[in-house]
Amino acid sequence: QMKVLILSCNTGGGHNAAAQAIAEAIREHGECAEVLDYLSLAGKGVSKLVGDGYVKVVKKAPAMFGMAYKLGMVVSRLMKKSPVYYANARMARYLEEYLQENPVDAIVMPHLYPAETITYMRRNGFALPLTVAVMTDYTCIPFWEETDCDYYITPHKKLHPEIIKRGIPAYKLKAFGIPVSRQCREDISREQARDMLGMEQEKKYFLLAAGSMGTKAIVHILELLLAMRSKKENLVVICGSNQKLKKKLQQKYKNRKEVRLVGYTKKMPLYLKACDVIFTKPGGLTSTEAAVSGIPIVHIRPIPGCETENRRFFRMLGMSVSGKTAIGQVVSGVRLIHDEKKVKRMLEAQKREINPDASEELYYFLNAEKRIVNVRFTENMKKMHK
Repeated sequence: QMKVLILSCNTGGGHNAAAQAIAEAIREHGECAEVLDYLSLAGKGVSKLVGDGYVKVVKKAPAMFGMAYKLGMVVSRLMKKSPVYYANARMARYLEEYLQENPVDAIVMPHLYPAETITYMRRNGFALPLTVAVMTDYTCIPFWEETDCDYYITPHKKLHPEIIKRGIPAYKLKAFGIPVSRQCREDISREQARDMLGMEQEKKYFLLAAGSMGTKAIVHILELLLAMRSKKENLVVICGSNQKLKKKLQQKYKNRKEVRLVGYTKKMPLYLKACDVIFTKPGGLTSTEAAVSGIPIVHIRPIPGCETENRRFFRMLGMSVSGKTAIGQVVSGVRLIHDEKKVKRMLEAQKREINPDASEELYYFLNAEKRIVNVRFTENMKKMHK
């Protein structure tokens, strides 16, 4: 039985969602997959400190996050090893202890931080199994180029020139796509999804997804949509784990039957199948889930940095629309819901450009590589005994 360790990190929900999708595919084939919050190896306090700090910066000072991203790009060009590398190098002893007690055939990392630790361990002679990084944004974020994993799973082959230019060898790149859960790939009709969620069949629905952290930008989009929509159009607002946002909206819209407010939900794939247009931040994972589910996308204001690049990539390939302002975004969405030809072109682009079976392809790749590694190990042992 193959054993795979999947190392994620609580800095946004996308990394963990990708980790769970990978684990799901591996377990479906009867193999063993363990998803681990990588920073918790140093103690739950460390994980909470880093995760909470990240969320606070993103929520309260997105511009500062954008500046940090740009600074990271500069640092990655000027320095051989960044402060991020040295910070994560300190996790090596914890990860080595874990691997000694829990040996595995492969380590999969849908996050930069554990890849930095793996790189330090490799350079310092630690014994490691097969190591595979999974990129979860449609760009090469700062510091990927200073890591040294066996392979890198990329979101799209069109990103490879950028990634190679940054210093990662072409032979290490596998354009499987961003892994999403099986629920997003299930063949459920809009009518079936609406029945399961208790939604009206004759209406059109805008879906507003605030992301795992619940962005305030959704509030403005909601107000504008209510002002511009027709009576045949309803709204579903997914508030995520942001309870404060949900309570605020409940107080304001408790008498508006055309607005359905949803907190944290495990039924997001169903809502994606049930609705006609989604307004969402351009997170790599959320955008991929939407594209795999086959729903037209309106990208709202991104968190400066990788989300800016995600939105640019999707728009470039005709997989989403957007606007420079919130009003522009809402106008784009209202037009889109009434433009069948544009919707058809967008859904065709999503189907053409996004691989729904990334997690499956990753499983088969790991299985094949594990056999190759085992053969090499056996051959080396025979040579030693001779």
